[in-house]
Amino acid sequence: MLRRFLALLTTAAVLMSATDLAHSATTPASASPAVAVGPQYDTTHVYVAPADVDRFVASFLATFGGQSTKQVVATLTPTPSSTTSQLLQTPVGTVSLFGFKTPIPFPFGAERTGFLVSDMDVAIKAARAAGADVLVEPFPDPIGRDAVIQWPGGVNTQIYWHTTQPSYAPLQAVPENRVYVSPLRSAAFVKSYLRFSHGKVVSDDAEAPGVEIGRAGDTYRRIRIESTFGKLTAFVTDGHLPYPYGRELTGYEVANLNETMSKAKSAGVTVLVEPYKSGNRGSAMVLFPGGYVAEIHSLAGQ
Repeated sequence: MLRRFLALLTTAAVLMSATDLAHSATTPASASPAVAVGPQYDTTHVYVAPADVDRFVASFLATFGGQSTKQVVATLTPTPSSTTSQLLQTPVGTVSLFGFKTPIPFPFGAERTGFLVSDMDVAIKAARAAGADVLVEPFPDPIGRDAVIQWPGGVNTQIYWHTTQPSYAPLQAVPENRVYVSPLRSAAFVKSYLRFSHGKVVSDDAEAPGVEIGRAGDTYRRIRIESTFGKLTAFVTDGHLPYPYGRELTGYEVANLNETMSKAKSAGVTVLVEPYKSGNRGSAMVLFPGGYVAEIHSLAGQ
């Protein structure tokens, strides 16, 4: 009886999520101003041990191309800490790289991405209005201000504002922020994120191929969102995920998957999931020196 009740409860939650999501996807964004600047200013946050920083930089740039900014040592948290910091700018996505020399203050290290916003105070107000929690109130850093917010479903994002507005070239391909959420929280997550980002749902597949989460023969729900912050893919699952699925933060779109994988292997990158096809996408999962897991994909016809 209990098992039947739980099954009915889960089914009802999924149906409600689908209804709420359909409403969110067709309802205009709130009147709050948009604060996104552009996907070339949004970064994946990568934390590695100081001893692994140089190896990670070399392997990441050898795989995707691009360059690194000058490494600095700074305090980038509101409480005392010390880390190396540098920006790895590639044609397919940007990484904010941290090599903490001290213990990492909570909750830093759990955020997936950093979004540049045009106005910090407006962004905080918009995040709260969208249903996000503010885990770390705005604080100053050497070049601006930062805060950490959490979306429904437990997804953390750092937002930041620069005193001097940066100017970066557009990306050749916009990477996807890969987020894993439960069926019970998926509607709340999507509704909140859409309201804050002023984005739109570009696809919602209730029976996406399970091979994409390491479970060939099964299906799961995949929601893709696009906004000025970039691309986001929400993987709605029961949490029964084989390694390394759920550990990756970002999916990088490349022109030729086989060529990129060859470069990665030559640079000391470990292949966790060999290339496979799903729909119009060829995909693989890799592990960079220092422990950073990433998905790499190319689209058919490229």
